[in-house]
Amino acid sequence: MNEVLKDRFIKKNAQIAIIGLGYVGLPLAIELANVGFKVFGIDTCENKINNIENGKSYIESIKDESIKAVINKNLFIGNDYSVISKADSIIICVPTPLNKAKEPDMSYIIDATEEISRYLKEKTLVVLESTTYPGTTEELIIDTIEKKRNYKVGKDFFACYSPERIDPGNTKFNIQNTPKIIAGSTPICLELGVALYDSFVERIVSVSSLKVAEVIKLFENSFRSVNIALVNELTQILERMNIDVWEVIEAASTKPFGFMSFYPGPGIGGHCIPLDPMYLSWRAKKENYYSRFIELSSDLNVNMTRYIVKQISNILNKKEKALKNSKILIIGIAYKKDIDDLRESPAIKIYELLEEQESKVKYYDPYIDCFEYKDKVVYSQKIEKKILQESDLVVIITDHTHIDYQYIIDNSRIVYDTRNITKKYEGNNIILLGENIK
Repeated sequence: MNEVLKDRFIKKNAQIAIIGLGYVGLPLAIELANVGFKVFGIDTCENKINNIENGKSYIESIKDESIKAVINKNLFIGNDYSVISKADSIIICVPTPLNKAKEPDMSYIIDATEEISRYLKEKTLVVLESTTYPGTTEELIIDTIEKKRNYKVGKDFFACYSPERIDPGNTKFNIQNTPKIIAGSTPICLELGVALYDSFVERIVSVSSLKVAEVIKLFENSFRSVNIALVNELTQILERMNIDVWEVIEAASTKPFGFMSFYPGPGIGGHCIPLDPMYLSWRAKKENYYSRFIELSSDLNVNMTRYIVKQISNILNKKEKALKNSKILIIGIAYKKDIDDLRESPAIKIYELLEEQESKVKYYDPYIDCFEYKDKVVYSQKIEKKILQESDLVVIITDHTHIDYQYIIDNSRIVYDTRNITKKYEGNNIILLGENIK
């Protein structure tokens, strides 16, 4: 029977259920459907289901045509978990946020596993792709299924962990050409998992255990977090020395060995870098180890938003203006360039901090029409000469590619650039992040 299942994966005639149709689940569902699998997408959000059924994408990197090509052909969408009983494999792609105490919120995984336990048939492969702490697949998925269904992993059902590696806005790397990490609970679990992913991913990287696979994603993003924190701290040090941090990084990057370029910015955003290191830190506490380095890095990165607001205040003070009642235009509200994702965006935090100081804040973002703030909806403005000239300060937070920065520079009083995107343009009214303003 195991060989039959493996053969279905190899020949791409298996039926796959994907739980969670967000930034990870929807691209995966479309990719599997494109290569020939029959895919059942499951989500509890009616708005997502309606959009997909109507061929409309809610993710910037996925075009409407990609959905229309597979919907109701190889891809079927709904909120009915009973379709799990038809699946040869179930892939869990649900959110794993932090709660207010910065502890892992496993409720989405727990809820998904409860539903899987109700409908799971024998000889089905269950894969967790959600980013999480080491031990999750065993403790929350395998143990639950074994207890509720009296199944034995590696015999009656199979379990793998394969961390998602989606990078929103990245046009070079996608699901197919990004190496895929995978581990299985048993050798046969791993063999089946490799057969499934090998059918549509160019390179599979097998590792020895579920826990190793689970910690890899946390390490990848902790690596990024601590290096970003280092350069953010360097920025604040060099500001006091009146040294250009951007020139320092550019020159240092000419070294062909032993150096990797990281750049300062207004803070970190998205689901991965702000959250993943805290998963590792939280899990370390269970081993009576306190990861001061990881938590300090997180603190430095989070507080860059306050540093930015302090810089804004200093810029305005030099013009004999206070934050209160100053007209400030933010350019870019998404958490990174060329995407429509607001998750953990530092621009939102900066907007909130400025609002608290009673500044008159507006924003422009070509990817995000509006967002909710308290009891109101804030809409993106059009970039016109009038709004630029009326603004006391224009602040570039997100360096989207398709923005006419020269036009902004030419028609603004002062431009505060937190991304160094203006280095290619001309203007004597530009102030860079890290510049000594006093």
